[in-house]
Amino acid sequence: MASTPDTRAYKRVTRRELLKLAPLLAAGAFAVPPWQPALLGGGLAFTDWAAARLFRRAHLAPTFPDSAVVPIERFPFNSYVANDPGVDLDAWTLHIEGLVAHPGDYTLQQIQALPKVSQNTRHICVEGWNVIGSFAGARLSDLLAKAGADITARYLTFDCEDGYYETLDMATALHPQSLACYEMYGAPLARGHGAPLRLSLPTKIGYKSAKYLTGMKVTNVLEFKGYWEDQGYDWFYGL
Repeated sequence: MASTPDTRAYKRVTRRELLKLAPLLAAGAFAVPPWQPALLGGGLAFTDWAAARLFRRAHLAPTFPDSAVVPIERFPFNSYVANDPGVDLDAWTLHIEGLVAHPGDYTLQQIQALPKVSQNTRHICVEGWNVIGSFAGARLSDLLAKAGADITARYLTFDCEDGYYETLDMATALHPQSLACYEMYGAPLARGHGAPLRLSLPTKIGYKSAKYLTGMKVTNVLEFKGYWEDQGYDWFYGL
């Protein structure tokens, strides 16, 4: 039977009212304790999926003039365990393994021999603060090329001297602003800022920029997501 004008209007109103009710229904679902983990996990998975689809390597994070950079004294130390895990800077190397043609231990001098990139970018912390800082180092893409990495692989994983750990998608690793950072404010990294090598990822939330790097692995399998991500935080978390 064909719909009359009244029944068509009723269907439109019904759909409209359902859309209005959707947030309330979702909130009600979250109020049911057994449903909360699945709903939260599904929501995080969806936001990560959506963010990854929107990410573009050609889309650059904003950069700023030197006049906008905060004094280094106002750039907070924000460490996983301590501001100085006791890295032996003279003996330090970065161990690179996985899907690479040239695995092994890379010295800071080898990394510093790669083209140096300096940029003033914003570091945004999940705790709610943000600062514009001055960073310099080698592009992660250049470090991957030096190691002969298979850039069709999906992920990079990172180990840190203080026990922190992190992972990245390959597209972010190849982004031209993603740095293996060994300098801030024109000087070698201070111990509190991750000496001798950290990540600087202006397209990501701050906890992705792991400090005190000791290992990097190129892989297609994620055995873990990251210290905070394994506790329920977003994995992709693009800005």
